[in-house]
Amino acid sequence: MIEFEGVTKRYSSASGAAVDDFSLVVPRGTTTVLVGSSGCGKTTLLRMVNRMVDPTRGRVLLDGEDVAGRDPVALRRSVGYVMQNSGLLPHRTAAQNVAVVPRLAGRDRAAARSRSLELLELVGLDPELADRYPAQLSGGQQQRVGVARGLAAEGDVLLMDEPFGAVDPVVRGELQHELLRIQRELSRTILFITHDVEEAFLLGEEVVILSRGGHVEQRGTPADVLAAPANEFVAAFVGAHRRDRRLRVDERDGVRLVVDGRDRPLGVLTDEAP
Repeated sequence: MIEFEGVTKRYSSASGAAVDDFSLVVPRGTTTVLVGSSGCGKTTLLRMVNRMVDPTRGRVLLDGEDVAGRDPVALRRSVGYVMQNSGLLPHRTAAQNVAVVPRLAGRDRAAARSRSLELLELVGLDPELADRYPAQLSGGQQQRVGVARGLAAEGDVLLMDEPFGAVDPVVRGELQHELLRIQRELSRTILFITHDVEEAFLLGEEVVILSRGGHVEQRGTPADVLAAPANEFVAAFVGAHRRDRRLRVDERDGVRLVVDGRDRPLGVLTDEAP
């Protein structure tokens, strides 16, 4: 579990607060998404969890323990971290990049490689690619390696900072659904950062919509936010008034279609379980 207790971050006395009095609980085994425009403080909040940023005031706790009392290096080794551009070491293969984490945790070379191969398989990377270098992989493949490396941390917390923002839309969709599958299998405590509300609604069990200074405009399930935006800021941000958000059922030739406000068919409505 991740807890933010009244955290504030000021980078200088002359500037305003990047984050001002933010509080949130991320329950164990769930995915919480912080979503907002650039400059709203979401990345600052994420980096407080592994002490890449220390709050000016307030506390961040992991499973009830204040991270301020943890050694930063040991803390970062125990918390998975996935960034936008994968951050892979160019002179190490995919398997070696993932194995860095278990090696730092004390596993021998053989055990670390075995674990890295398991994780690469988990994220859907072809085993034949394990011994290729990052420059020999596509952007999507590199991101899969980055996710595998994040999952290699010994703890159950995974921080994801716009991890799919640098790949094309098709690959991004594939990676999003891979993450949903992985989360169903592993039930990690995931704090996910994005500026894309569609991604937030797809991945988040709880979505937290932020404005400047880390101000929480609304938090809740995607259904809660869409059904009842808290204010005009939220309504505009999630596109609540867009015609493509207004869906209806249209029956054609005995088939029930879900159609948006522009009469575009989005899918077929059935009574079958997913």
